[in-house]
Amino acid sequence: MKTAARSFNLPRTLFSLSAGIVLLSACSKDEVQPTAQVAVPNVITQPLSFNNSYQHQQRYTGTVRSADTTGVGFELAGKLSDIIVDSGDTVVKGQTLAMLNTQLLQAEQQQLNASLLQTKADLDLAQSNLARSIELKKQQYVSEQQFDETQQQVASLQANQKRLEASLYATELKLEKSVLVAPFDGTISKRHHNLGEVITLGSPVFTLIGNSQQQAYIGVPNTVAQTLSTNQQVNILIDKTVYQGIVAGISAEIDAVTRTVQLRIDLPSNQQVINGEIAYLEYQQQITDAGYWVPISSLTDGVRGLWNVFVVTKSDDGLARIERRDVDILYTTEQQAYINGAINKDDVIVTQGLHKLVVGQQVNPTSTAVARSL
Repeated sequence: MKTAARSFNLPRTLFSLSAGIVLLSACSKDEVQPTAQVAVPNVITQPLSFNNSYQHQQRYTGTVRSADTTGVGFELAGKLSDIIVDSGDTVVKGQTLAMLNTQLLQAEQQQLNASLLQTKADLDLAQSNLARSIELKKQQYVSEQQFDETQQQVASLQANQKRLEASLYATELKLEKSVLVAPFDGTISKRHHNLGEVITLGSPVFTLIGNSQQQAYIGVPNTVAQTLSTNQQVNILIDKTVYQGIVAGISAEIDAVTRTVQLRIDLPSNQQVINGEIAYLEYQQQITDAGYWVPISSLTDGVRGLWNVFVVTKSDDGLARIERRDVDILYTTEQQAYINGAINKDDVIVTQGLHKLVVGQQVNPTSTAVARSL
């Protein structure tokens, strides 16, 4: 029985030994397989270039206005009886624009003319009486009192004649001012009243824009105004076009609301610009502050309001690796930023693809000059 038991267990023992050999062989094969090599990414880099200052490009906003832009209205109150021109019409100096109803003034004129005729007739009679009184006085046929009264009557009628003539002149002047005429050549930009309206004294009927010199009125800070002078040439941007303007005047006071000093800038006379267009003064100011120009793409968000750049440095093992540096942005344009901070003029920064990199990562600078420097 014992012999049978031993012979029965022999196949099982051989099977266990075979399985162990297979497992050991598999483990040996895994151990000898080589590990996959990690690819080193290429990065686009550039060295920093140190600057002592930078050009600060600024724009200040204003409007375009003709040197002759005014609200044209009557000097009298009255009823608007006739409108001859409308918005968009071109007018010349002295052209009739509108008229007031003058019936009351015409009646007053007729009344004054009649009173003046009567006064002249009375004056002629008084002067004839005075002439006779002078002759009679020589013969002592007229008393001193009668002669004085006749002389005083003539003087009174002469004064009354002058008063009536002055009143008649004032009425004729009112009739003349009841006709609104263009004070200069230009274009009617807007009509403010309609036919038949009773307008108040001084209320503008039209807005008239003259054909004279177009000017840009732009407010700037006092510090900027102090750097400018009259007859200085400046760049004015209007509707994507840059014009060469000339500073015609600088205000002597600061606006109480905007806290700016107004500039009056002459625009080229051969350019077609529209009254009311937005005008921008392009002003460059030299700012003395050390820093470096870098592409916008080389910046990434930092902490506590700072920004970061990735600097490529040589590590202890002689490989190029990524370091993060904190920087401040002093000024930006559409493509570049002027920065300073924890960087040096000999540093090399990564300009693109920062989102694919991490601090301490090994990289391969693509720039040959940069690679040699490392």
